[in-house]
Amino acid sequence: MNGPSLSVAVRRWRLAKPFRISRGEKTHAVVVEVQLEKDGRVGRGEGVPYGRYGETVEGTVGRIEAFAEAIGAGMSRQELRQQLEAGAARNAIDCALWDLEAKLAGKRAWELAEMPSVQPLVTAFTLSIDSPERLSCSATEHRDRPLLKLKLAGDGSDLDRLRAVHAAAPGAALWLDANEGLSIEACQRLAPHLLDLGVRVLEQPLPAADDQLLKDLECAVPLCADESFRGGVESLAGLSDVYELVNVKLDKSGGLTESLDVIRAARTRGLGVVVGCMCSSSLSIAPAILLAQNALFADLDAALLLAEDHTERVRYANGRVYPPSSATWG
Repeated sequence: MNGPSLSVAVRRWRLAKPFRISRGEKTHAVVVEVQLEKDGRVGRGEGVPYGRYGETVEGTVGRIEAFAEAIGAGMSRQELRQQLEAGAARNAIDCALWDLEAKLAGKRAWELAEMPSVQPLVTAFTLSIDSPERLSCSATEHRDRPLLKLKLAGDGSDLDRLRAVHAAAPGAALWLDANEGLSIEACQRLAPHLLDLGVRVLEQPLPAADDQLLKDLECAVPLCADESFRGGVESLAGLSDVYELVNVKLDKSGGLTESLDVIRAARTRGLGVVVGCMCSSSLSIAPAILLAQNALFADLDAALLLAEDHTERVRYANGRVYPPSSATWG
């Protein structure tokens, strides 16, 4: 064996308060953490199984464990990419490989990725589904943030929610995310009001199977694909017929290696890029900061929503997320 030894663990990070989207509610970020050890150095990566695509915690752990021997034999990131499907399992291993490579080389991960530097990023702060009155209070609390992300419910009260948030935080740009929860009729009711209410992005308004209905929607803000984009380069095909933006996430693409190629490929297809995250810890956010360096918008606030996190965590201040220390990742 000339590669690292692999271990895997499931961790549950408690959220500061319940997080609600159109598909349900979370009280914990449940993640799968990989550790790779070689020559006294340890690389770590984190994956978040995505139930929308049929992933489970148990299945993700099993997929990771199935590759322990190959990783121990020296499997590279590119070989992993060819042999393991995109998803949380590959993301956790891939990011752990990046972290280990950086530590063994005595370099930062962005140097290995041939990036000149990594800068702090404005990140969205997410307001989960709630009543307009409670959202008004939350928006008032966060009114000085430059970018707020508002989850939509598709229950007939979304315009009231939007108006409440905009009134409470009129200086913030708004990013709306429906998580496939709207109908085309609801989109048509919302669309004429979006620009005047500070909205800059409308993300995944319809179920992915209904994307073609959006072709005739008159909407003055860009539409962003999330659930309609499964994550790999090949999944970009046809998106630009409906969407102007695509949300790239490490867990969907299956790691930083693939995600960097996805961003390059998206831009050649005329798609703008935003970078998002799952409900996760600082260990997931750290590599996403690299990925988001030239994105139009970033939604990397997951670790900010936790009641508990790693001792070495990413830093947030003034509406921005800062590059990770080497003790955190990379």
